[in-house]
Amino acid sequence: MNLAINPLIAIGVVASTAATDAAYVFFNAAVTSRRRVWAANWSAIWYMLSAFAVISYTDNAAYVAFAALGSWLGAFAS
Repeated sequence: MNLAINPLIAIGVVASTAATDAAYVFFNAAVTSRRRVWAANWSAIWYMLSAFAVISYTDNAAYVAFAALGSWLGAFAS
C-alpha cells in the first residue's frame, strides 16, 4: 500500500468532499421544498464532485482522512 501523500491531491480531495457535502445539503433542501429541477441539478453536481474524491483516494488509503476532513468542513459550512 502506497502511503505517500501529494499535497495538491490532498487539497483537491478536501475541497472536493467539502463541496460534495455542501451539494448534498442543497440537494436535500431542494427535495424538501419540492423543487425538482434544482434537486436534479444538485444531484448531478453531487455525483460529479464525489467522483474526484473517490478516484483520488482509491489508489491511496491515506486520502480517506482528507476526504473525511473535507466532508466535515462542507457539512459545517452548509
